Amino acid sequence: MKLKTLILGLCTASAFALAAHAESITIATVNNGDMVRMQKLTDDFTAKNPDIQLNWVTLEENVLRERVTTDIATKGGQYDVMTIGTYEVPIWAKQSWLLPLDDLGADYDAADIIPAIAGGLTADGKLYAAPFYGESSFVMYRKDLMEKAGLTMPDAPTWDFIVDAAKKMTDRGADVNGICLRGKAGWGENMAFLTAMSNSFGARWFDENWVPQFDQPEWKKTLETYVNVMKEAGPVGASSNGFNENLALFQQGKCGMWIDATVAASFVSDPKNSTVADKVGYALAPDNGLGKRGNWLWAWSLAVPAGTQKADAAKKFVAWATSKSYLELVASKEGWANVPPGTRTSLYNNPEYQAAAPFAKMTLDSINSADPTHPTVKPVPYVGVQFVAIPEFAGLATNVGQLFSAALAGQSSVDDALAAAQSAATTEMGMAGYTK
Repeated sequence: MKLKTLILGLCTASAFALAAHAESITIATVNNGDMVRMQKLTDDFTAKNPDIQLNWVTLEENVLRERVTTDIATKGGQYDVMTIGTYEVPIWAKQSWLLPLDDLGADYDAADIIPAIAGGLTADGKLYAAPFYGESSFVMYRKDLMEKAGLTMPDAPTWDFIVDAAKKMTDRGADVNGICLRGKAGWGENMAFLTAMSNSFGARWFDENWVPQFDQPEWKKTLETYVNVMKEAGPVGASSNGFNENLALFQQGKCGMWIDATVAASFVSDPKNSTVADKVGYALAPDNGLGKRGNWLWAWSLAVPAGTQKADAAKKFVAWATSKSYLELVASKEGWANVPPGTRTSLYNNPEYQAAAPFAKMTLDSINSADPTHPTVKPVPYVGVQFVAIPEFAGLATNVGQLFSAALAGQSSVDDALAAAQSAATTEMGMAGYTK
């Protein structure tokens, strides 16, 4: 009896000692579906790493960007793992704000990351963020409504086809909008969509000398097409809709078409959450015959800020969440169709994934068709498809996004919004020293 009591006492003491020495890391992430799912699956991580406790800060996209940018720039040290995007990685790596992730373990297989995605997360030959999911953008559409309108969606549609189809698929009496597009202001919200769209119209943010181009006809054509089709075929209150709002509308059967992130495909085709899961088709983002499609390239990735005091624990979490094993874990719990897409070549070679995900090929084709080093029809001095990879872009594009969102809401004209964008961009680029 005394031996049993002694053993129990030792076990209890060990448990208390383990808890006392457990390292706590704080993870800042976005409130997208894949990240919410990740949080639910972290028992797997803590079982393998009982000495690491996880604290979560889950935020809406625009708020997340603001908080993590402020924290890392001021060396606030609030977060040990940050969810950041392809825009931030090269800029922050250059500032030495991120730790390189070239030591994620022998079985991590960084070479398996899709080259187009890895390229945007690499600086000086080192990976500075590990992709949790990668994406481009494409058209998701209701096959039944397309057929009802007497149309057939091409694999590679034009904007003229999309605009015509949107109008013909709209049925206000049945609460069906022909098209749903981002309208919420933000450099990663409406401006991600509109910048990618503008590329296909031959527009660009700046010319070769960094002179803003919003006073050019290509931007006017882009914004007029967007505002007009949304007025005629879009949902009420579209200027408040971002990714999550449009996802909900599409899942509820209220959108004929939605042009947005390829990662949405697993959600709109999930019968548990989507009322139209068996009616969804996919096509490449539209073009205008100028050689560029209106799709972007992005990855939500996990990075470790240089100021963390818990780098080893943070890297263990990053390795777990972005590994091949994590994809298999999600598949075992949620099915192959629901694994985070767009990061690993091996996933797209997996017959089980190909069978479960009818959107797989179109997703990979979309990712591979984006070219961040030559994003526009005319020459430009910047890289980035739906963003310009300079530090000033986030603030400037959010300002421009507010102007364009106001035009969508009918609070200003297209001409006035473009004139104000040109003025704001000219001032910003002059103050930052890009132009005289």
